[in-house]
Amino acid sequence: MKLGSLKEGGRDGTLIVVSRDLTQAVRASAIAATLQAALDDWSNAAPRLNALSDELNAGKAAGAFALDMAALAAPLPRAYEFVDGSAYLPHVERVRRARGAEVPASFYTDPLMYQATSAGFLGPRDPVVVPSEDYGIDLEAEVIVVTDDVPMAVTPAQASGHIQLIGLVNDVSLRGLIPGELAKGFGFLQSKPRSALSPVLVTPDELGEAWQGDKLHLPMRTWLNGAWFGEAECGVDMQFSFAELVAHVAKTRPLAAGTIVGSGTIANQDTGKGASCLAEQRTVETLRDGQPSTPFMKFGDRLRIDITDAGGASIFGTIEQQIEPLKR
Repeated sequence: MKLGSLKEGGRDGTLIVVSRDLTQAVRASAIAATLQAALDDWSNAAPRLNALSDELNAGKAAGAFALDMAALAAPLPRAYEFVDGSAYLPHVERVRRARGAEVPASFYTDPLMYQATSAGFLGPRDPVVVPSEDYGIDLEAEVIVVTDDVPMAVTPAQASGHIQLIGLVNDVSLRGLIPGELAKGFGFLQSKPRSALSPVLVTPDELGEAWQGDKLHLPMRTWLNGAWFGEAECGVDMQFSFAELVAHVAKTRPLAAGTIVGSGTIANQDTGKGASCLAEQRTVETLRDGQPSTPFMKFGDRLRIDITDAGGASIFGTIEQQIEPLKR
């Protein structure tokens, strides 16, 4: 099934079930008011939501309506926790090589992760508002998973069973602020504003054979200002599976239902696949030409992120955003 949230009913939106072709939806208020409420009681809510999804896809759901992407909030407008990784080591390797550093051996066995911003997510058509272009505005196209309640110290095999939903995120980064923050030795803060989620989150069974080994085996397609930017393969060069990432996060603490775990920027050894963030493209240019030639995003720039199935149909819906200045 595919689940989303309307921009109505309060800060956490109103839960809807969305048709497989992303054209129809139906409110799921009789089952759960919000997606967070459904995740809190997932063992009871999921079968009922699945039944409603079957009715919707069969054209038999009472109250069904045409889906308007602009009316959608993020599926989880706010989450208890968002933990992001950097599971695609080609990206890490290139960035470090560009500054003359090697990747520590531990990075290949111990996931690189950080605590991200979860108090609010942008909807799939909401603008990215930034105070200044000088901050180095970048997109990061990633895959995310959402868990139910995860016990402390689960194994990766156990963690796999707690992955309930899959989606996309534009994990916005302000590259100009990152070096100064990392130099403090205390992680990201101002350099990581709110991110945007895909229109819907989907259950693993919606992905069929594309979901194997707790990885998504499809290309991440990105466009900037209408021009192709990249289609890196999500299932290639991912050092750690989502089950391994979830287990890593839960090593010393349980995870609350609704926890979001991100893959990090999708990147391949094959640079011909393009990039999923501007920092990656600029690093490729630096290694090739001695300096970057692709600028960071400016006000008015537009981005598009999508993953399609074998038939070319969008699975999660597209994230389509424009960069806008903060109105003071």
